[in-house]
Amino acid sequence: MSELTEGSIRVGAAPAGVLRVITDFDGYPEWAEGVRSAEVLERDADDRPTRVAFRVGMAGIDAAYTLAYTYAPEAGGVSWTTQEASGAVNDVEGEYGLASEDDGTLVTYRLRVEPSIPLPGFLKRHAERTIVDTALKGLKARVEGVADP
Repeated sequence: MSELTEGSIRVGAAPAGVLRVITDFDGYPEWAEGVRSAEVLERDADDRPTRVAFRVGMAGIDAAYTLAYTYAPEAGGVSWTTQEASGAVNDVEGEYGLASEDDGTLVTYRLRVEPSIPLPGFLKRHAERTIVDTALKGLKARVEGVADP
């Protein structure tokens, strides 16, 4: 993956608990700012989502896209690439990396979003940084607020 915006946060739960929240796509509209809906379209033999359709919107900018997910061994994280996109976004790729720590998990989020309209690099990176920071804070709040993370 090239030119990914990256951010990290420590979460007070084991990697498996963090991954459970990351892959609970039905719950995204409750905590992931801007996500209006997320629908799992396919699952693998381990019942993990492998294709998910999203509708997102914020400040009058709307997009729909379907992402394909690949899982790292032993709850090491998950990555995604775009299969289909429309609206304000042409392409989304990224990953959540999970590293076990004594007091929980270090979550690293890497993201690249290709908007459907040309943007100067600094504006694109600023938007990605905002998405990454907001997502990490929302994920932390969600994981630490659920029972048995």
